[in-house]
Amino acid sequence: MKWTRRDLLKGLGGLPILGAVWWAGAATTVDKRKERTEILETLDIQPSLPNTYQGFSGKPINVGIIGFGIRGEQLCRALGFATKEWMDEMALEMEENPNDKRLEDFLNQEKLNINLAGVCDIFDMRAEKAMRSFSTDANKIKRYSTYQEMIHSGAIDAVVIATPDHWHAPMAIEALNNGVHVYVEKPMTHTIEETYRLREAANNSEAVFSVGHQHRQTLSFKTAEDIVNKGTLGHISLIQTNTNRNDDNGAWNYEMAEQANEQTIDWQQFLGTAPEIPFNRNHFFRWRKWSAYGSGLSGDLLTHDYDRLNCVLHMGIPEAVMASGGIYTHNDGRNVPDVLQVNMEFPQYSKGSSQIKGKERGMTFCYSASLGNSFNRPTILMGHDATMELGNRLTIWPDAGSTRFAEMLEDGKMNPSIPIYQYDPAANSPDAISSATSQYFADKGLMWTYVNGVRVDSTFLHMREWLGVIKNGGKVSCGIKEGFEEAISAHMAGISWKLGKRIEWDPEQEIIKPIEDIDFDGVLLSNEILNFDFINVS
Repeated sequence: MKWTRRDLLKGLGGLPILGAVWWAGAATTVDKRKERTEILETLDIQPSLPNTYQGFSGKPINVGIIGFGIRGEQLCRALGFATKEWMDEMALEMEENPNDKRLEDFLNQEKLNINLAGVCDIFDMRAEKAMRSFSTDANKIKRYSTYQEMIHSGAIDAVVIATPDHWHAPMAIEALNNGVHVYVEKPMTHTIEETYRLREAANNSEAVFSVGHQHRQTLSFKTAEDIVNKGTLGHISLIQTNTNRNDDNGAWNYEMAEQANEQTIDWQQFLGTAPEIPFNRNHFFRWRKWSAYGSGLSGDLLTHDYDRLNCVLHMGIPEAVMASGGIYTHNDGRNVPDVLQVNMEFPQYSKGSSQIKGKERGMTFCYSASLGNSFNRPTILMGHDATMELGNRLTIWPDAGSTRFAEMLEDGKMNPSIPIYQYDPAANSPDAISSATSQYFADKGLMWTYVNGVRVDSTFLHMREWLGVIKNGGKVSCGIKEGFEEAISAHMAGISWKLGKRIEWDPEQEIIKPIEDIDFDGVLLSNEILNFDFINVS
């Protein structure tokens, strides 16, 4: 049976996956085909299927969006609501490049049976844009002046939180405490103290809580988990993962709207718990550059790489973190680094070994980021028996010193310079990746995955999962446990960079090991780059 793009996008559940499993040594000779079969049988890797959920029939879910900026608009599209401006822009893009399927994908996207019932944004222009775009006779939308008003209205079943980082936890806690379902963007929290409070609220609430790490829907990552669990790589001792950007937009210097002023923006509501300063357009639109509102590379981008590896390896919170770097490429007044190196240590980590018991244990997770260079550095998992490069496509090379594959290497059936396995779920897709930036996001599973060779928006799948659990019960892939691990790990990196010191985790007490006279949350929120001689930041 042939499936059209419309068929696939409207009904993902239960479809077989096509993709492509490939081996470079598969030539036309009988012997080579036998070797290929032998290797694939030895590896026994099963490409993963997308999650399936029951339908979305019945009473619609009333959803409110809190924050209708760049990410808020993207999340609304995943829910099935696109602005006229975006639709017109995508139509022009499709005329110029017929392989640009973004508009077609959106129009064919499965309907999730929701009402977009409310919007809350402190910038009049954004709130009015949402109202103008989405409020119809059939779907009336109310603008709320505060998130508390929306949550307590009784008209909203679930909220999507896409605000600056320092508002994530307060809004999520308020919603959970009032039985309202929550989808919150990463990082889950802005401080350590609120990380514990949010965990308590989520655990005590019957509402469904999900963190917006949409890469958990990417099929290559699900397949990678199977590969790791089967011991294909052997003991993994080192992971290298990276951020590579080299433009002002990638460094969070977003466009500032001319309509922004003290009359159109509720500045006091934006500040919240942040230090009191006069109205500042730069801080409002480019908030990721300051610790008072954002979390810099550690909370904004490291969290992506940490969580997408945590969903493969289930490594949890590191026992120790050390970070270094600085402001080297964008000296524009920001106080978060634009170059960052983070080493996370997992001395007890093990998924088993092909060598003698007790010889191998422990792993280092190395994250390296630069906002001044866009050279693509892949994510690499390095094991005793094999190495895996992991993106939207995954590739495995045998290691010359492998114990597990020693016989095949000796017989010439495997070669360390030739991949023994590649899984490419996009193999039959005509969709073009238009830029280095798109490739970067795609390889991290942040834009799309592929089902039967058809590109599908990862954010749509992730929100579909959340709504499916609200409707039918079950468990989300990135809930409070995963969010807690992400938040604590990112905060440890942020503290380490600020203090220039090794930060350690106590797994028994579930706390960051105290350092005398140091207030960790004060460090995270400080506008200064500190050092260990700094005594008190409270």
